[in-house]
Amino acid sequence: MQISSRFTIAIHIFACIDTFEKEYKITSDFLASSVNVNPVIIRKILSQLKSAGLVEVQRGSGGASIAKPLEEISFLDIYRAVECVENGELFHFHENTNCKCPVGRNIHNVLDSKLVQIQGALEDELRKITLADVIKDTQYYIAKENE
Repeated sequence: MQISSRFTIAIHIFACIDTFEKEYKITSDFLASSVNVNPVIIRKILSQLKSAGLVEVQRGSGGASIAKPLEEISFLDIYRAVECVENGELFHFHENTNCKCPVGRNIHNVLDSKLVQIQGALEDELRKITLADVIKDTQYYIAKENE
């Protein structure tokens, strides 16, 4: 299992907005240059973040901005905004197990509660980290570079 790069790109976007919003217009091209991806990818992620109420995007001269205080945006909020998780379930269970096989007949009974437990633990950890934590660390490393 691997969480897609959309999640880390989204966090990168927030760090750039916070770091540069007073100096530059935060456009998809500007963000794409920092992330080093195509601006189309940035626009897609910004659209997802906007739909989740995490960023505001002004077309034309406005650029992107963060819609809420950094302390109120958790990694879980970002994860839910940009990851395509069907029905809120992290794990996709293979379909059509063989009902004639004793393992195939019972595998859901064996795994379902365990997978729910794992997903709950991941979500609890994602909930604990906020953008304020990321921005604090980003500013620390930028300051350290400038020493």
